[in-house]
Amino acid sequence: MSIAPGSTLGILGGGQLGRMIAQAAARLGLKVQVYNDDPGSPAFEVAGEHTCASFDDRAALEAFARAVDVVTYEFENVPREAAEIVSAIKPLRPNAITLATTQDRLSEKRFLSDLGLGLAPFRAVDDLASLEAAVAAIGRPSVLKTRRFGYDGKGQVTIRAETELSQAYSEIAGAPAILEGFVTFEREVSVVAARSPDGAFAAYDLCANTHRNHILDVTRVPALVAPQTEAKAREIAATIAQALDYVGVFAVELFLVRNADGTEELLVNEIAPRVHNSGHWTDFGAATSQFEQHVRAVCGWPLGSCETFGEIEMVNLIGDDVLRWREILDDPQARLTLYGKAEARAGRKMGHVTYLR
Repeated sequence: MSIAPGSTLGILGGGQLGRMIAQAAARLGLKVQVYNDDPGSPAFEVAGEHTCASFDDRAALEAFARAVDVVTYEFENVPREAAEIVSAIKPLRPNAITLATTQDRLSEKRFLSDLGLGLAPFRAVDDLASLEAAVAAIGRPSVLKTRRFGYDGKGQVTIRAETELSQAYSEIAGAPAILEGFVTFEREVSVVAARSPDGAFAAYDLCANTHRNHILDVTRVPALVAPQTEAKAREIAATIAQALDYVGVFAVELFLVRNADGTEELLVNEIAPRVHNSGHWTDFGAATSQFEQHVRAVCGWPLGSCETFGEIEMVNLIGDDVLRWREILDDPQARLTLYGKAEARAGRKMGHVTYLR
């Protein structure tokens, strides 16, 4: 099913990603309605219509679904029940199965393992005894992560040689978790890709990422990896998209490991079933931005070109970084995007800058 310009795209979630999807949709002649539970949502400001209601409000969700032609989401923590209510009325892209798989780290790891993809060893952790058994099996250092609602380093505890396991378990408040083996990686990289309802697939160039305080700081393209590594990243993304019957843009976060013989190996860290921070460079650095590509995919339109315009660097503006906006605007190589958030707080993503080198 495809929808025509003039139709209405529904977006679950109202953050900066929803805002940028809505802006791309409007440029392509689509109407947009956003659903979120926060009255201060940045996406509300750029959408023609919005619904501010809880994600457990069945009546509001059903009314929202009836008012639009196709629905997508901008964050992966949309409650599964909400996704199922909406998808019973209108097409939901990506599908509810994708949400269920990627919302839970254990489900996601098992899915990736079943596909035969390389990843760090992992074990389920449901109580202190299972944490002790997992550490005995995987060793130290390792990383304890909550199965749900973790992002930007939240819900994670590194298990080091001196770490008391009871203290580590208390730090995640006894939430269902997994233990992952610690990966000694050379770099963190990601591939942002898209798949359409007819199975067409397109991927952007692999990008290299650096983090500050567990939050993405800088993304650079090209990633400067071996050609076969770049091809392998695209193959991994295509395999995941096919297995999920995925529709839309998504990102696969990967660890680049240097083997003893000097060869490069990719291990999958996680899947982001949405447009992704490490794809923000595409807004000015590629022929088709990831936001337009996502709109094209979920509407059933042809995918756009992923051609890259030279060497690109994307820098996140976190907290008070946004106060440099005038300086950034004075740089002819810089392209500034602000998210319309009223208050700059520590750790809060306020915008990003794309530099065309």
